[in-house]
Amino acid sequence: MAGYVYIIANRKHGALYAGVTNEISRRILEHREGSGSKFAAEWRIRRLVYVEPHEEIDTAILREKRIKKWRRAWKIALIEASNPDWRDLFFELNC
Repeated sequence: MAGYVYIIANRKHGALYAGVTNEISRRILEHREGSGSKFAAEWRIRRLVYVEPHEEIDTAILREKRIKKWRRAWKIALIEASNPDWRDLFFELNC
């Protein structure tokens, strides 16, 4: 089964939330509706700014755990390497 690591933000350089899912569109919709996670809902973190597909969910889970331990600056660098404008990638998903 495939998996996705994702990072959502409330604004450029704002609050960040990293997660993992097997169905990216559904999971981001949950965040947008405020039911994705308590932390994300409280800080209104809804903008998909980074997504990384994996062929196996186990690989995605491992990667997400590593990213969660990273320093904030490293997460920002990861986002800006592929999405320097911090645009909402939700509308570009092909799932």
